[in-house]
Amino acid sequence: MLYYDEGICEKKGGGNLEPYTVGLYTLGCKVSQYETEAIAEAFEALGFVRHPFDSVCDVYVINTCTVTSESDRKSRQIVRRAIKKNKDAVVMVMGCSVQNEGDAMQKIDGISYLSGTEHKKKLPEVARSLLAEKQSKNCEKRQNPSQDTPKTLPICDISHFETPIFEPMCVKCAPRTRAYVKIEDGCGCRCTYCAIPGARGPVRSKPAKDILEEIKGLAQGGTKEVVLTGIEIASYGQDLGKTRLIDLLEMLDREEWMPRLRLGSLTPEIIDEAFVKRLSSLTKIVPHFHLSVQSGSDSILKKMARRYLTDHVLYGMRLLRENIPHAMFTCDMMVGFPSESKELFAETVEFTKQARFVDMHIFIYSKRPGTPAASMPCQVEPMEAKARSQALLTLSQTIKNEIFDEVVKEKWPLSVLFETYEDGYWYGHTDSYLPVKYKSEADLHATILTLTPLSHDGHVILAN
Repeated sequence: MLYYDEGICEKKGGGNLEPYTVGLYTLGCKVSQYETEAIAEAFEALGFVRHPFDSVCDVYVINTCTVTSESDRKSRQIVRRAIKKNKDAVVMVMGCSVQNEGDAMQKIDGISYLSGTEHKKKLPEVARSLLAEKQSKNCEKRQNPSQDTPKTLPICDISHFETPIFEPMCVKCAPRTRAYVKIEDGCGCRCTYCAIPGARGPVRSKPAKDILEEIKGLAQGGTKEVVLTGIEIASYGQDLGKTRLIDLLEMLDREEWMPRLRLGSLTPEIIDEAFVKRLSSLTKIVPHFHLSVQSGSDSILKKMARRYLTDHVLYGMRLLRENIPHAMFTCDMMVGFPSESKELFAETVEFTKQARFVDMHIFIYSKRPGTPAASMPCQVEPMEAKARSQALLTLSQTIKNEIFDEVVKEKWPLSVLFETYEDGYWYGHTDSYLPVKYKSEADLHATILTLTPLSHDGHVILAN
């Protein structure tokens, strides 16, 4: 049976005390991945042992996503998987899908606790209390075996941003050579297709001194690269007075011990001459920029209520390329937005050819309940949207091949952080986020080397 003692999270197995176990699963973005890692550390600090999610655990934590209808569906699927794995477990469901679709989650029998996108740090303490409660009920059941066990509804702790502040949270030990650090939460945009502002609330920024302290701890633990992430990091500091993202970057860049820094997704309107001038003087920021572009058609961008047009995106990319050597760009691009005709999709194709992204995250528009786009006329047929996605993916691969050809031909110096090893090759990414493999018998994990490109296969550059 489960054994509970104040301050100790342990269960009794075979006459011996064994620690409670927790399995965690993350759906969605880098922010959610960061949050899950921080919560995992909090569970471990309380005495829990982290186990693989698909094993039998005492507690399951599912961090959900609501960016598409498929994300909501998969979130519910993962919850049911955990319940099926161990019907006696404490199942805790949190995140964006719960915040926006809490009523649907409450209907799933077997969930113990529902939490939205706030109060995440409470989960380990709540789990411990729920385990104690389960132990007590199990004891009562053994004493009165004929007594029916009443069905219990999940505890709901879904707030609605009544006092929106940045929830203190940090990761002390990154499991990989690259670590995420969340610097901001929430979004001030009101894009017509997006359910995230409702799920994440207004912009809340992490104080700069806390960011500095967290990165310092990670660097001392061996982390070689930190990705600054958030829901909309371009809005960092709006709630802190005069501080803005570029001010934070300059502060971080002054620290000699600072690992190399990679920016998370940027909305293109932040990129202007003043921003690029200050950014190009920094030494720790890597030359890779992921842009949340969404469309290459001005007409569609306006209907999306984005805050820029394609000319500004191309202008910003040109400024960065002119001022930061070997700058590379990746992006998010949506197809199938309502009223996207074949002609307007052709504009996105032409824009993509001009922009020359080295990689693209292409996704199909998903109708989100309660958003303005959901009721817009001229919804694109699913098969047509799928065909456009495939066409853009093919173009993206062609552009990637061309860029790789250029890198190999011109013998770009590649500063590579190595992460994994397989079949005699080490795999890693350059500072500009180009994938590289390198044949070596030495242990290169978490090592940064400068190499010369030899060839490529369209997906990975071979270097020596």
